[in-house]
Amino acid sequence: MARAWTLKSRPAGMPEDDNFALIDVPSAPLGAGQVRVANRWLSVDPYMRGRMNDVKSYVPPFALGEPMQGGAIGEVVESNSPDLPVGAKVQHMLGWREEAVLDAAEAQQLPALGVEDQAYLGQLGMPGMTAYFGLLEVASAKPGDVVFVSAAAGAVGSTVVQIAKAKGMTVIGAAGGADKCAWVKELGADHVVDYKAGPVARGLMQAAPDGIDVYFDNVGGDHLDAALLAARLHARFAICGMIDIYNDAKPQELRYLAKVIGARINIRGFIVSDFFAQMGDFYRDMGGWLKEGKLKRHETVHEGIAAMPEAFRGLFTGGNMGKMLVRL
Repeated sequence: MARAWTLKSRPAGMPEDDNFALIDVPSAPLGAGQVRVANRWLSVDPYMRGRMNDVKSYVPPFALGEPMQGGAIGEVVESNSPDLPVGAKVQHMLGWREEAVLDAAEAQQLPALGVEDQAYLGQLGMPGMTAYFGLLEVASAKPGDVVFVSAAAGAVGSTVVQIAKAKGMTVIGAAGGADKCAWVKELGADHVVDYKAGPVARGLMQAAPDGIDVYFDNVGGDHLDAALLAARLHARFAICGMIDIYNDAKPQELRYLAKVIGARINIRGFIVSDFFAQMGDFYRDMGGWLKEGKLKRHETVHEGIAAMPEAFRGLFTGGNMGKMLVRL
């Protein structure tokens, strides 16, 4: 039988092994229009932490005792659908398990962009779309802007850095530690702030003494406060995530919040699903930048279904550079 992870209990703070259970799932027969997918790659993403709480949000919470969900890439091994034949490579949202049975309409065949399959869980999947639409649509970033990106060595942030450079912007990335900062610099960032080496606000003001036009927020906390301090008139903030508070819900201490008024800062939160209707634009531009050699990616890979909880926790402890993945 295939195995799947369930949420056994709701975590308080950082999820522990005891909050999860790996269970056997009996093989289900296919209904009309359904496919069976053998998962090959599984994604863990920070937003999943919110689904572990029993609270109302933009996605429903994980049900205790039921297989969890998340991004996955797999191969169709049985099909009752003419749209997805056996052998098709697909992306879907029934991750955290070795095998998925789902309606063919709930799976998307991978575009032929000449990249490895797992790229569609990272730079060419949800994280990449988040970067693309957050920067260009939500923050209305344009050539010549000075852009500050937090978690710039992560799956979303590293793609923001590269899209901004491809569009002719000056980019300042924040990352933790010498290795991650060196990689962000390799991606093309003009300046990198090492948040482990000193206050983010000080580092940002040194990198951008004349201020910033755009902030792409993955972190919240002191990174958001530093961006407020450095914001120019009519700066635009795209709020993608606040990983700084996902596990302990600590209050945000924003000393420079009043800057929103004087600088007329536009702060907008967003969810990537807001832009699914524009997915064609994303693949058009990203495909072009791939061909031009303007995109690089890095993956942190854990092996085997048993590694899922460890990989997930690593998102909150700096354990990943680029996209965090589990390979089956």
